[in-house]
Amino acid sequence: MEYFIGLALAVIVAGGATVLVMDRERSLYPAILIVVASYYVLFAVMGADRPTLLLEILAASGFTPLALLGFKNSPWLIAAALAGHGVFDSVHHLLIENPGVPLWWPGFCLAFDGIAGAWLALRIMRQKVANT
Repeated sequence: MEYFIGLALAVIVAGGATVLVMDRERSLYPAILIVVASYYVLFAVMGADRPTLLLEILAASGFTPLALLGFKNSPWLIAAALAGHGVFDSVHHLLIENPGVPLWWPGFCLAFDGIAGAWLALRIMRQKVANT
């Protein structure tokens, strides 16, 4: 069920942004990437110890520069980083033990991140075709 909800929410968010032309702003998807990467930090604050919090901050800090570089240089980097964060969600529990993470979160976030990254990639490709 968490996969379906993540997928549906990503389609609603990304689709809504497209329909409302909010995704013409280069900052939308980098901001989404920074936010989704920060949730594990929130979960650590809610239910983990200080070493786990520091690990989560370190992990989130890896995605923030990708969002900033993508914003300045190439939206493809943001699309890849969103999809990459989805992959990270699927293996997070193997890397960092964070008792604050809800059991359903990895599946939800994997679906959301994957769809958001794929949606952005499709928008980039469509925009390139429209501009040629």
